[in-house]
Amino acid sequence: MAELEKAFLEIEDGARVPCLYNPETLSVGRSNNWVSNPMPGKGVSQLRYAGASSGWMRLDLFFDTTSDGTAVTTHTGKILALMDVDPDLPGSDEASNNVRPPTVTFHWGDLHSFKAVVQDLRLTFTYFSSSGVPLRARMALELRQYEESHAFGPQNPTSGTPKPHRTHRVLPGETLDRISARYYGDSTRWRMLADANGLEDPLAVRPGTVIDVPRLEG
Repeated sequence: MAELEKAFLEIEDGARVPCLYNPETLSVGRSNNWVSNPMPGKGVSQLRYAGASSGWMRLDLFFDTTSDGTAVTTHTGKILALMDVDPDLPGSDEASNNVRPPTVTFHWGDLHSFKAVVQDLRLTFTYFSSSGVPLRARMALELRQYEESHAFGPQNPTSGTPKPHRTHRVLPGETLDRISARYYGDSTRWRMLADANGLEDPLAVRPGTVIDVPRLEG
């Protein structure tokens, strides 16, 4: 029997926050903005495209530590912390209040979400020990897309299923040109990797980071 793949959240610095149990369902959505200019005495005005909104992913996570009696907050607290600002992130400047929480990416086997931030989190404790220690909890989590991504598309017109999203976990000593040579057979295509992942310095790729590897058209 194949080993069960465990879902996890990857933080911007490459650290992982494992899901104690895999989610039963995932919801993904996005929307476009359309506006019109209605005028008195006129009929329906033509819509005008006003840009795309960020996509979202919603999932419910379950936590249970009744087997060892430890507080379930040991696990839920790690996800709650992803909503706190981190002044150590690249580009942060506390003097100008330019700080933010880290980005996260949800991984589960071959499924990889867009780079996102924790938009909304609702935690409910459902079972306690006789001394009041929380042992079970459910968490409703909403992730909001952070930047442009093709993690769940484009659609395959023949099957209607999402195009597989290829990723690579950076190994110690690897640079973008080496990764480019591995996947494209051409080290000079490293710029495609840099653009797809918003990397300004192609030599400063942290080991353990999961990067998008775009597929060549045709």
